[in-house]
Amino acid sequence: MGVTDPAGPVMDRDEVDRALARLGAEHEAIETSLFALQDHAGRRLLEGAELSGVTQERWQDAEASITLLWAYFDAYTAALRSAREIRARRRWSSREDLVELTELLRGESVTVADSTTATANAPTLSGPGRLSRSFSLTTLVDRMNELYASSLDMVVAADAVWSALPARIDLLAAELQRTRKLAHSVGVRPGEHPAGDDLERITRTLTKLREDVVRDPLAFWVPAEGSSAPGGGRPDTTVYDREARALEDVRREIDAVLTVRQDAEQRLIRLRDVLSRADRTLAEARTARGEVLAKIAATEVPVVSGPPTALQEQLAAAAEYRRQAQWHRLSPLLESLEQKAEDELLRARESLTAVTAPLAVRAELRGRLDAYRAKVARYGLAEDPFLIERYDAARRMLWSAPCDLRVAEQAVLRYQQAAAEQFGAPHTAHQGGPEDREGEQA
Repeated sequence: MGVTDPAGPVMDRDEVDRALARLGAEHEAIETSLFALQDHAGRRLLEGAELSGVTQERWQDAEASITLLWAYFDAYTAALRSAREIRARRRWSSREDLVELTELLRGESVTVADSTTATANAPTLSGPGRLSRSFSLTTLVDRMNELYASSLDMVVAADAVWSALPARIDLLAAELQRTRKLAHSVGVRPGEHPAGDDLERITRTLTKLREDVVRDPLAFWVPAEGSSAPGGGRPDTTVYDREARALEDVRREIDAVLTVRQDAEQRLIRLRDVLSRADRTLAEARTARGEVLAKIAATEVPVVSGPPTALQEQLAAAAEYRRQAQWHRLSPLLESLEQKAEDELLRARESLTAVTAPLAVRAELRGRLDAYRAKVARYGLAEDPFLIERYDAARRMLWSAPCDLRVAEQAVLRYQQAAAEQFGAPHTAHQGGPEDREGEQA
C-alpha cells in the first residue's frame, strides 16, 4: 500500500486486478441488460405507440433515462478501457501506474457531459444547470442500475397490460358480436328490450376500454405492495370483469328467450287447458248455486263471478306474440299468465267448494240419520213408534225442497237423543259424541 491521495490509499497490483475483474463482470452484466432492454417487445411497442395520460408522461421520463443510461455506459466503457490499457503497459505496474489506476478506479474520474435531451426528464444525482458531472466507477454503476430499474419497470408494466387486456377484450368483443346476432334473431333489440340496451352499453364500454388500454396502459396497472422488483404488479381488470359479468347476464336472458321460443306452443296449450278447467269449474259452481238456491232454504250462497276476460285477452296477445316471433315480449307475458292461470283455477275451485257447502252439510246430515237408523235396528228398536215418528220427521225435512238446514239438523239431533235414551246411553245434545261416531261407522 502506498501513500494516500484524494482517492484513498494507492492500490497494489492485486487490488487493481481484482477491481478490474469485478468492474469487467459488471460491465458485461450491464451491457447484456441494456441490449435486452433495447430489444424488449414492450419498449418497441412504446416507441411506436400513440400514447396519452400517465403512460405518455412516464415514457418520456423512461426515454430520457434510457438515453442517459447509454451515455453513462459509454463513459463507463471508456474508463474501464483506459484502466485496462494502463494495467497492460507493464507486467509489474510502476508506482505512477498504480497511482493513476487508483485515481481512475476509485476516484471521481468519469466525466459525463450533460445533454438537454437526455436529462430533461431523467432524475439526476446533481442539481440542474450543470454542463457535466463526474462519477466514480462504483457510483456510476449504482446510477446505471437505478436508471435501468426504473426504465425496465415502466416497460414491463406497459407490456404486461398490453399482453393481457387487449387480447381478452377482443375475445369478449367477439363473444359480444355473436350474442348480438343471436339477440337480434329473437327480437332482443335496443329500445325494445332491456337486454338489447345492455348490449349497446357493453359495446360502447369495451370499445372505449380497448382504446384507453392501447393509449394509456399504465392507467390499468396496479403495482404490487412492498415489491421493489421491476414490473411487480398486475393489470387492473376491474372494468373488463364487470362487463364480462354483464354480458353473461345478457346471455342468460337470451337463453331464456330461446327457451320460450322452443316450448312456447306447449306452454300456450297448457295455459289454455288451465283456463278452460277454471271456466268449467266456475260454470259448475254457477249450476250448483242454482241447485242450492232451489233445494236449500234459509242459507247464504256466495255469488259466482264469471271468467276474467283480461286473462283471455292476454292469452290472445301471447298467441299473437308467438305468431310474430316477438319472443322477448312473449317470455315475461307467459310467466305472468302461467301464475295468473293457476290462481284463477284455484279461485274457481274455492268458489265451487263454497257454493256446494250447504249440499255437503245436507248430505252429512242424511248420512248421520241413516247411520242412527241402522243402529236402532241392531238394538231391535226398529218398530218403536216414538223413534219412527222422530225419524220420519227428520227424513221429511232432509229430503224435501227447499230444505231448511238449521231445522233439519235439530230434527236429526232430536232423533239421536231419543235413540240414545232408548239405548240407555247418557243424554247428549251435540253431534260429535261417541254415539254419533259409532252410528256413522255403522
